[in-house]
Amino acid sequence: MRLVLASSSPRRRDLLARIGVTPDRIDAPDIDETPLPGELPRAYVLRMAEQKAYAVTRDADEIVLAGDTTIALGRRILAKAEDEAEQLRMLSLLSGRRHHCLSSVCVIDREGRARVRLSDSTVAFKRLSAAEIDRYIATGEGLGKAGGYAIQGRAEALVRFMSGSHSGVVGLPLFETRALLETSGYPLG
Repeated sequence: MRLVLASSSPRRRDLLARIGVTPDRIDAPDIDETPLPGELPRAYVLRMAEQKAYAVTRDADEIVLAGDTTIALGRRILAKAEDEAEQLRMLSLLSGRRHHCLSSVCVIDREGRARVRLSDSTVAFKRLSAAEIDRYIATGEGLGKAGGYAIQGRAEALVRFMSGSHSGVVGLPLFETRALLETSGYPLG
């Protein structure tokens, strides 16, 4: 059985390596990640993981693993920060507040059945000064990341509280991933 990772994220490959999994093939899907009108964060992140998994061509001996991570501030979705202005807006919103990091994972087994799991972690940043936000943005590490930050980098020093899955906040919840791979018959060491 071969594993296809439906992601070009080096973080997801690194996280999989932590549980002894090396994808046999990488195939990053190109899908529209725009939230649907009125879509809530949980529904959005679950839909994204499943759509990414189904967007990848799968051979009969392959299973597909896809993931998606978003930041939820109440009912608001803070997806990937595409530029510094968006990152500034997101970090200003998150300053001093708790938010949810929702990370979903989807595995499509050899029979074509999709199984999806969700990790919900709570993260709270300290109250950030304008200078702290500017310094963080200057690192460039939060661009292209959900909520405008990367917890595995310098942003971790700004977190005053976290409850849940650290790997989920990074981008792939390993507990849920391992469970889905086992359920799909993927051999884990």
